[in-house]
Amino acid sequence: MVMNSLPFSANLLTDLQQIFQYQFEQHAFEAGTVVAIIAGIVGYFVVLRRSAFASHALSHIGFAGAAGAVLLGINPVFGLLLFTSGGGVGMAVLGPRSVNRDVQIGTVLAFMLGLGVLFISLYTGYATEAYSILFGEILGISSNDVLVTVIASLIILSAVAIVYRPLLFSSLDEDVAEAKGLSIPWLGIIFMLLVALAVSMAVQVVGVLLIFSLMVTPAAMAQRLAKRPRSAIIISVLIALMATWSSLFIAFYEPYPVSFFITSIVFVSYLFVRFIFPSRICLVCRKKFSGIYLSKHLEKKHPT
Repeated sequence: MVMNSLPFSANLLTDLQQIFQYQFEQHAFEAGTVVAIIAGIVGYFVVLRRSAFASHALSHIGFAGAAGAVLLGINPVFGLLLFTSGGGVGMAVLGPRSVNRDVQIGTVLAFMLGLGVLFISLYTGYATEAYSILFGEILGISSNDVLVTVIASLIILSAVAIVYRPLLFSSLDEDVAEAKGLSIPWLGIIFMLLVALAVSMAVQVVGVLLIFSLMVTPAAMAQRLAKRPRSAIIISVLIALMATWSSLFIAFYEPYPVSFFITSIVFVSYLFVRFIFPSRICLVCRKKFSGIYLSKHLEKKHPT
């Protein structure tokens, strides 16, 4: 939250100069930009693989890790990474076809939330640490946090570039991909580790309770607006960037949290796209890449 004494001038260049004279705003825009890009990319595969609940669960599992880290006096991001990575691998091993998978994830999720509450109750410091974990505090990000975020994003981008095609094919038609020799279990583990890393980054911006606003909703809109995977990813990233930048700009002049504006902008945008564009558009990509088409492309990359 920013208490700004200068009025909104309606001159975009002047307003931006005014905002960027503050170092914490520079850090917020830098970290927000990186997180939005990663959330848009990874979020596309989350929606495509129907893993929205798993990503939501990872953020709450990460809450327990972050709360434990705060209790021990270390950086909450390390606790987030440890718990989300462990949870992600566990979900991948469990497998999407496991009977009652959602029930099992939900049970673990509830336990982790309770564990996080216990850690927070044992913490004797200021409550702002717990608040930032739950709802995000992008305006409190330091230069070191920005550096960690950039390094993590480079790791994610490199991994996505390496596994993009097999991950896309396995997401669209797992049976055909497996029949053509792709290692579905390993792809699942890699994917969930990418989600865990992306969630740990996004929590700094919107918190564990509002993770859907950056990780899922922009990608869901993109699938309605684009016919091709790469176009959908680009649109997902652009939506996440638009929401993040706009929210940081508005929050500079209004005494409300950045995460509130992000979720509000994304929600209104989703309603607009949901009711204006028919649902059949989001199915074009899956139909196009399934069956014979998918099989031919897999044969090119993985000949038998």
